[in-house]
Amino acid sequence: MRIRIVDAFTDRPFAGNPAGVLLLDAFPDDDWLQNVAMEVSHAETAFAHRLPEGGEADWALRWFTPVAEVAMCGHATLATAHVLHSTGAHLGPVRFATRSGVLVATPGEDGSITLDFPTAPLTPVEVPAGVAQALGAEPLVAFDTGPNVGDLLVELTDEKTVHALSPDLAALGACSERGIIATARAEDPTRGYDFVSRCFFPNIGIDEDPVTGSAHTALAPFWSERLARAELTGLQASPRSGRVRTQLRGDRTLLSGGAVTVIEGELLA
Repeated sequence: MRIRIVDAFTDRPFAGNPAGVLLLDAFPDDDWLQNVAMEVSHAETAFAHRLPEGGEADWALRWFTPVAEVAMCGHATLATAHVLHSTGAHLGPVRFATRSGVLVATPGEDGSITLDFPTAPLTPVEVPAGVAQALGAEPLVAFDTGPNVGDLLVELTDEKTVHALSPDLAALGACSERGIIATARAEDPTRGYDFVSRCFFPNIGIDEDPVTGSAHTALAPFWSERLARAELTGLQASPRSGRVRTQLRGDRTLLSGGAVTVIEGELLA
């Protein structure tokens, strides 16, 4: 079967967030899916198969990190939609049946893809003990991001602090269910982005995620309230880097970006 590696939330190879994508006839057993994801060894590998016509969704979709299945993943959803559109396997908007409900991916005339995801509910919490020490920076505020995302969102003092983070990942793993989203306002919005973030997920085998779509379902409402704008652009300042355009629509958040297929081959196992 064909396997592809797609860089998501970017318009050029070797940037954004790489994801494995496999289009299947049906889902094999979970051990096989997990072993393939472990072999691919990217933040996520997406597995999809076509559903019968007439239902609420067109394709079933699941996402696995090298060590676990996850409830929601933005960049691997974008990568899967890119593969479906670029190969002609599906034309127009595609509805995915997932653990987070039906998620819709719509291709744009500029080649980008827009994902329609549930907005993460933000609940203010006290900064947990040990977070500042593990991050190496003192958070201003902290928020729980709800069950679908499962992260602790923390605001830091400025963009430079986010760029400079070098966290103690072992200690960080004890601070939240999945990981930490660290964010700050952009120092110079004329550079084309409104806020920056970095995401660390040691509990699911991802020390630092290059570009995290699901995190932006929490970052969008967080920054939209502070900046009084529904449409924003976030820069995820990982070494690979990538940009996510967000549009807040109440309980839904639109996430837009490009994708590039960089590897295509045959899975023999």
